[in-house]
Amino acid sequence: MEFFKIRRDIPFMRHALVFNIISALTFLIAVALLAVKGLHFSIEFTGGTVIEVNYDHAADVDGIRKTLEQNGYTDFSVQNFGSSRDILVRLPLKEGQSSAALSESVMKVLSAKDASAKQQRVEFVGPQVGRELAENGALALLITSLGIVLYLAMRFEWKFGVAALIANLHDVVIILGFFALFQWEFSLPVLAAVLAVLGYSVNESVVVADRIRENFRKMRKAGVTEIIDNAITRTMSRTIITHGSTQLMVTAMLIFGGAALHYFALALTIGILFGIYSSVLVMAPLVRWLGVKREDLVKPVKDRKEEAVV
Repeated sequence: MEFFKIRRDIPFMRHALVFNIISALTFLIAVALLAVKGLHFSIEFTGGTVIEVNYDHAADVDGIRKTLEQNGYTDFSVQNFGSSRDILVRLPLKEGQSSAALSESVMKVLSAKDASAKQQRVEFVGPQVGRELAENGALALLITSLGIVLYLAMRFEWKFGVAALIANLHDVVIILGFFALFQWEFSLPVLAAVLAVLGYSVNESVVVADRIRENFRKMRKAGVTEIIDNAITRTMSRTIITHGSTQLMVTAMLIFGGAALHYFALALTIGILFGIYSSVLVMAPLVRWLGVKREDLVKPVKDRKEEAVV
């Protein structure tokens, strides 16, 4: 299925050096932001107080958020838990304040707004748990990245594995750079979005790599640059359909998903946009810089004849 058909190949590789320089600069800026400003971790990572509250009716989550904001609470999260009548409030613990005192003050505010609010439980999440979550998240990223390299190296060639790894890590670091720059809250849903982007980006890289391999078999007289330009051009319609459809759903979450899904959808949006860019203008040029050639992907006809004789 194609929305349009481009008859002439677009010379992407002609500007590959410029795009690679831009990518390297944005990557370094993102790394610098992470080093200087760091991420604004949620209480799942830093530790804090978790309060479960029950209502006699469906809880007004947005109204509860506004009430807490009006009473001076910051860096908190409110979401439904189990049913529409139960909510979970997460707040960072202030210095010199106990979980009991914090929960008591929060319940006083919520009860003044709605007398049916009843506290179900209070828990303290220590920073040790948050450290474990951060370490497990980093380990998940590492294992996923290594899996991508191994998969592409086995399916195509090691050059594709290395190029895809750099391109996909480029996407991840850019997302983290945005969160560091604007100090958006980095929570578990955002970590899930980053891992989703990693898998989403590699899918696009596989599509482009598969078309490059196919072109090496079909376009016998063409050079590497021409083959890569043709591969990217021929996958553009598919890219627009796939990424456009995905972005429509993510945009719906971004607009209508509320505060609980806002940063999750925002991370996915950044990842999708840069995923297209990295697969086309980072991965493909890197494959060319690494010196991919026809012999890497297509077995010589001579060898096939010799095998048949044997």
